[in-house]
Amino acid sequence: QVQLVESGGGLVQPGGSLRLSCAASGIIFSRYLMGWYRQAPGKQRELVAFIGSGGTTTYANSAKGRFTISRDNAKNTAYLQMNSLKPEDTAVYYCYAAYSAYSYWGQGTQVTVSS
Repeated sequence: QVQLVESGGGLVQPGGSLRLSCAASGIIFSRYLMGWYRQAPGKQRELVAFIGSGGTTTYANSAKGRFTISRDNAKNTAYLQMNSLKPEDTAVYYCYAAYSAYSYWGQGTQVTVSS
């Protein structure tokens, strides 16, 4: 059974930082592209960043320069380091894994940026 379990969300003040983690099980993690998406209330889910199996990264314009995606294949875990957080970063953040015809989603973790 495949599971993607996100953690690390919470309430943070503007300008603060959070690190999200996505622990994967049931997949050969090193083969998978790993991504982070987010969905704010009333909005569509949008890509934040992804990292390929070889470590190549891609970021949405909103994340460039502030967020860093990484992976630790030995721990079957992907990370999203978020710095300089803004109120508009408030959303549920979802982990995503994809390889060939297979794709999976985590249950999401809430990030709230507010003073």
